[in-house]
Amino acid sequence: MAPRKLSAKRSRKDATAEGTSAPPEFDSHRFRSAEHQQHFEAIKGWSFHRERRVQLRDDEYRDFQEEIAHRRWTSLVTPMPKFDPDIVLEFYANACPTEEGVRDMRS
Repeated sequence: MAPRKLSAKRSRKDATAEGTSAPPEFDSHRFRSAEHQQHFEAIKGWSFHRERRVQLRDDEYRDFQEEIAHRRWTSLVTPMPKFDPDIVLEFYANACPTEEGVRDMRS
Protein backbone atom coordinates (compact mmCIF):
# COMPACT_ATOMS: atom_id res chain seq x y z
CA MET A 1 0.00 0.00 0.00
CA ALA A 2 1.34 3.42 -1.01
CA PRO A 3 1.89 6.06 1.65
CA ARG A 4 -1.00 8.46 2.04
CA LYS A 5 -0.50 11.92 0.53
CA LEU A 6 -0.96 14.89 2.78
CA SER A 7 -3.81 17.11 1.85
CA ALA A 8 -2.92 20.51 0.41
CA LYS A 9 -5.74 22.04 2.42
CA ARG A 10 -4.90 23.69 5.67
CA SER A 11 -6.89 23.05 8.75
CA ARG A 12 -8.88 25.87 10.34
CA LYS A 13 -6.46 25.90 13.24
CA ASP A 14 -3.51 26.62 10.91
CA ALA A 15 -5.39 29.31 8.99
CA THR A 16 -6.49 31.21 12.08
CA ALA A 17 -3.10 31.01 13.71
CA GLU A 18 -1.43 32.49 10.61
CA GLY A 19 -4.08 35.14 9.98
CA THR A 20 -3.94 36.72 13.40
CA SER A 21 -1.24 39.20 14.15
CA ALA A 22 -0.13 40.97 17.26
CA PRO A 23 -2.25 43.99 18.10
CA PRO A 24 -0.82 47.26 16.82
CA GLU A 25 1.37 49.20 19.20
CA PHE A 26 -0.60 52.39 18.54
CA ASP A 27 -4.20 53.55 18.44
CA SER A 28 -4.97 52.70 14.82
CA HIS A 29 -8.36 54.43 15.00
CA ARG A 30 -6.72 57.78 15.69
CA PHE A 31 -3.23 57.57 14.15
CA ARG A 32 -1.70 56.33 10.91
CA SER A 33 1.36 54.81 12.59
CA ALA A 34 3.23 54.58 15.87
CA GLU A 35 5.43 57.49 14.72
CA HIS A 36 2.36 59.66 14.25
CA GLN A 37 1.16 58.79 17.74
CA GLN A 38 4.60 59.69 19.15
CA HIS A 39 4.43 63.00 17.29
CA PHE A 40 1.01 63.62 18.87
CA GLU A 41 2.55 63.12 22.32
CA ALA A 42 5.34 65.55 21.41
CA ILE A 43 2.95 68.32 20.28
CA LYS A 44 0.35 67.73 23.00
CA GLY A 45 1.43 70.90 24.80
CA TRP A 46 0.69 73.18 21.85
CA SER A 47 -1.74 75.97 22.51
CA PHE A 48 -4.05 77.55 19.98
CA HIS A 49 -4.96 81.13 19.31
CA ARG A 50 -8.57 81.63 18.39
CA GLU A 51 -9.32 83.08 14.99
CA ARG A 52 -10.65 86.58 14.95
CA ARG A 53 -13.63 87.53 12.93
CA VAL A 54 -13.02 90.45 10.61
CA GLN A 55 -16.23 92.36 10.20
CA LEU A 56 -16.22 94.47 7.05
CA ARG A 57 -18.64 97.30 6.61
CA ASP A 58 -20.94 97.14 3.60
CA ASP A 59 -19.01 99.87 1.80
CA GLU A 60 -15.57 98.29 2.38
CA TYR A 61 -13.90 96.01 -0.18
CA ARG A 62 -17.12 95.43 -2.07
CA ASP A 63 -15.39 93.35 -4.79
CA PHE A 64 -13.90 91.07 -2.17
CA GLN A 65 -17.24 90.61 -0.37
CA GLU A 66 -19.03 89.92 -3.65
CA GLU A 67 -16.45 87.28 -4.58
CA ILE A 68 -16.89 85.54 -1.22
CA ALA A 69 -20.66 85.51 -1.69
CA HIS A 70 -20.37 84.40 -5.36
CA ARG A 71 -18.16 81.43 -4.42
CA ARG A 72 -20.33 80.61 -1.41
CA TRP A 73 -17.36 80.91 0.95
CA THR A 74 -19.25 82.59 3.76
CA SER A 75 -18.87 79.54 6.01
CA LEU A 76 -15.12 79.41 5.22
CA VAL A 77 -14.50 83.00 6.30
CA THR A 78 -16.57 82.65 9.48
CA PRO A 79 -14.53 81.21 12.37
CA MET A 80 -16.01 78.27 14.24
CA PRO A 81 -17.40 79.22 17.66
CA LYS A 82 -15.59 76.31 19.33
CA PHE A 83 -13.31 73.41 18.42
CA ASP A 84 -11.80 70.31 19.98
CA PRO A 85 -8.03 70.82 20.42
CA ASP A 86 -7.39 67.05 20.53
CA ILE A 87 -8.88 66.60 17.05
CA VAL A 88 -6.76 69.47 15.72
CA LEU A 89 -3.64 67.91 17.27
CA GLU A 90 -4.52 64.52 15.78
CA PHE A 91 -4.79 66.15 12.37
CA TYR A 92 -1.35 67.76 12.68
CA ALA A 93 0.21 64.59 14.10
CA ASN A 94 -1.13 62.47 11.22
CA ALA A 95 -0.19 65.06 8.59
CA CYS A 96 3.52 65.14 9.43
CA PRO A 97 5.83 63.11 7.16
CA THR A 98 7.34 60.02 8.78
CA GLU A 99 10.17 59.52 6.31
CA GLU A 100 12.64 61.98 4.85
CA GLY A 101 11.42 63.24 1.49
CA VAL A 102 8.04 61.45 1.63
CA ARG A 103 5.20 64.00 1.60
CA ASP A 104 2.04 61.98 2.15
CA MET A 105 -0.38 64.52 3.59
CA ARG A 106 -3.32 62.20 4.29
CA SER A 107 -4.78 62.59 7.73
